[in-house]
Amino acid sequence: MDIALKRRQTSTSERGIAALAVLIAAIAAMPHLGVVAAAIAGDLDTLTHLADTVLWRYTSTTLVLCLLVSLGTFALGTGTAWLVTMTEFPGRRLLEIALVIPLAFPAYVLAYAYTHLLDHPGIVQATLRDLTGWGPRDYWFPEIRSLGGAAAMLTLVLYPYVYLLARAAFIGQSATTFLAARTLGRSAPQAFFAVALPLARPAVAAGVLLAVMETIADFGTVSYFGVQTFATGIYQSWFSLADRAAAAQLSLGLLSFALLLAVLERTSRGKARYHMGRRHEEMARIPLGRRSAALAAFVCGLPVLFGVFVPVIALATMALGSEQDLLSRRYVGFIRNSLTLASIAALVTVAAAMALGSFHRIAPGRTSNTALYLARIGYAVPGGVIAVGLLVPLAAFDNALDGWMRASFGISTGLLLTGSIWVLVAAYMIRFLAAAIGAYEGGISGVSPNLDAASRVLGRGVFGTLGRVHIPILRPSLLTAGLIVFVDVMKELPATLIMRPFNYDTLAVQAFRLAADERLEGAAVPSLVIAAIGLGPVILLCRQVARRGR
Repeated sequence: MDIALKRRQTSTSERGIAALAVLIAAIAAMPHLGVVAAAIAGDLDTLTHLADTVLWRYTSTTLVLCLLVSLGTFALGTGTAWLVTMTEFPGRRLLEIALVIPLAFPAYVLAYAYTHLLDHPGIVQATLRDLTGWGPRDYWFPEIRSLGGAAAMLTLVLYPYVYLLARAAFIGQSATTFLAARTLGRSAPQAFFAVALPLARPAVAAGVLLAVMETIADFGTVSYFGVQTFATGIYQSWFSLADRAAAAQLSLGLLSFALLLAVLERTSRGKARYHMGRRHEEMARIPLGRRSAALAAFVCGLPVLFGVFVPVIALATMALGSEQDLLSRRYVGFIRNSLTLASIAALVTVAAAMALGSFHRIAPGRTSNTALYLARIGYAVPGGVIAVGLLVPLAAFDNALDGWMRASFGISTGLLLTGSIWVLVAAYMIRFLAAAIGAYEGGISGVSPNLDAASRVLGRGVFGTLGRVHIPILRPSLLTAGLIVFVDVMKELPATLIMRPFNYDTLAVQAFRLAADERLEGAAVPSLVIAAIGLGPVILLCRQVARRGR
């Protein structure tokens, strides 16, 4: 009797986790379906007008920006990863950790700092005019508010994706292949391009594609620099033109490009088969001469200098001269709103990742694989696209419900869904669920299925096994996943701008608003707070990098 009862309880819990996982996958798929439906329902005249006016500009600018960022992140990430992994020079141990820190900074924060430094009234050009006596038309200076400037800002904060994956790939390579190339007469640089780099190609390609996905999702940097991409076009169509059809059609174009990148990333990892040889030997670091060591330290130090120290010093200087009071009730509200959204989104996203991962663990098959795939592709979709895809169907539902309640009962329900923070939390979950799933799968892969079987024999269902067995073992992985989602939500701008409830502003929104009004000194205050909060998970990541160092 007891055994039959336990079996029924186990079966009920399995159905419960399956239903929950399917529901999460359906929520993850909702914005994609919403964008497609709204784009098809839109007037073709709108699409024709877009094609005749701005569509080509949006397309070409977005593609050029992605190309520049991919080249920049490839060069910086791969070059620095090789130097700190395979060579020996003074300061290497410190630099291999510091090279990860720029990941804590949003690109738009660097944009504010470098505009303050390099714009025409900025410190650098003003000092140059004072020293030379030149007038504004007597010299040429690179324009920071340009496509190249946006690419530089994005490269400085996104190259750690390539650096981390390339460094792990280089550490995993055997010395035998590299030494074989040296025996055949290749120099160290020639052996790197002929052997080491091709072997690391899948990892490097995955890192570059991640950087490109973040590039097409960026709104704050390109908007502030006046660079017209799909991300800025979506926002302008939604707010400035109040044209939902145009926003949806632009979102569909960007969604198609993002999903293509996601397919390329999966194909790059899934089909690659690179063998390191039968013997794995750790390669001794290549000792560098005095000049070569100084050059290596200089090359590895540049991204840290321009990606961390220069913007922090510039923002701190700007903040000291700002009228913004970080301790005022208004700013306390910004911080509270940001922390509330980020905390709730982190908890919800990690819980959703656990539900999807548990469903796939107990019932591997087509349904669980499809659910995981739908949950993962949100990371490749920009926040603005997710916002449009959620708001269009939910706003239609709210309006239909309100109209029915008015007609039937004379009561107005207002905006039940689109006016709440829970829809914004859902957008965050969809956007960053892939990161939480990756952390969960990395931890659960080390948990033996025998532990699950033992728990089931003792009468624990899926939820009991999750609470008593998995969560205690996976606590470090789940904490890491939560911190990553927390900081990503703190930095997220387009989804927050479009979907936030009325008069519910965050630090990111406040920084963007002040910068849009050319009040850079004021924008420095919330920008510094965002960067300071982002250092937490990056420090944990740095500790992991240090443990894996040789």
